[in-house]
Amino acid sequence: MGDPCGIGAEIIVKALADEGLRRRGRFVLFGFCEQLTYTADAMEIEFPFHRDRHENAHRYPHDVVVLDYDEMSPPATMPRGPSKLGGQASMAFCEGGIAAARARHVDALVTSPISKTSWQMAGYKKYPGHTELLADKCKAKHVAMMFHSPQLRVVLATIHEALFEVRNRFTIGCVFNPIDLADRALREWWGLEKPRIAVCGLNPHAGEEGQFGDEEARVISPAILMAHEAGINVRGPFPADTIYLKALQGKYDCVVAMYHDQGLIPIKLLAWRDAVNVTLGLPIIRTSPDHGTAFDIAGKYRADPSSMIAAIQLAIDLAVRSRSAAPRAK
Repeated sequence: MGDPCGIGAEIIVKALADEGLRRRGRFVLFGFCEQLTYTADAMEIEFPFHRDRHENAHRYPHDVVVLDYDEMSPPATMPRGPSKLGGQASMAFCEGGIAAARARHVDALVTSPISKTSWQMAGYKKYPGHTELLADKCKAKHVAMMFHSPQLRVVLATIHEALFEVRNRFTIGCVFNPIDLADRALREWWGLEKPRIAVCGLNPHAGEEGQFGDEEARVISPAILMAHEAGINVRGPFPADTIYLKALQGKYDCVVAMYHDQGLIPIKLLAWRDAVNVTLGLPIIRTSPDHGTAFDIAGKYRADPSSMIAAIQLAIDLAVRSRSAAPRAK
């Protein structure tokens, strides 16, 4: 359910009000039963579900199940903004969902927005965001954030770091790993036989032959060479201000961006309503909406559920493809 002080409950209720979406699967919600019920009532949406305690998670025959965390005793009216309670609750929901996915009680995990500030307030300073938590709990050596939309796919080489700190961990492996993970995902999940991947430069004009920095020659080009040697169809480094246009024109299936906003600005500009965050490199399927908690409109019932619906649809699609691609027992 994400941070209970944000729009998580609202976008979940609105998404699952779609009968066509509900016909595609069975849904297990990790969150506050009372808050989901109150939210549905306030919006005059019928929201029938089966309730169980979160400790009892297993596969259910019901269309919608809420695994309740009522021992946390949330207030009737949640505060709107970062809070210790929001951090504690959203972390508990995340950990429950991850455990259920790893135990194969669910086929895919969709996470609603969390507040990184709330996690810090609750004492979870180890995790800057979902991606780091997922990597740790799933014991994944290498992970990457992919943002998928009908118009564009973007994978990030670095994620939740201060811009001036990127240089301190900018290594060949830091660039090679997202290229490799993107290639695998495009082959296995999207069925592309030879994915075409473009890589952004770090500096303006991709360094302009070293005039504006040497990271392109020292780090990015060797990573691309490694990828070529591994059989990956990858090109670059390209200036980031032009490569997205070429991807939109169909010349590339995915762009690897060097830092957070270099990748997120184009994807959010082009596909705000239907972009989905997918974590690559995990042993489970995980997607999420491409937006935050929206504390400013929480409780006003104005949130757009489009990205949540897209995240659920994609999670179902990937789960079906993974199941069909799995080797059958003899």
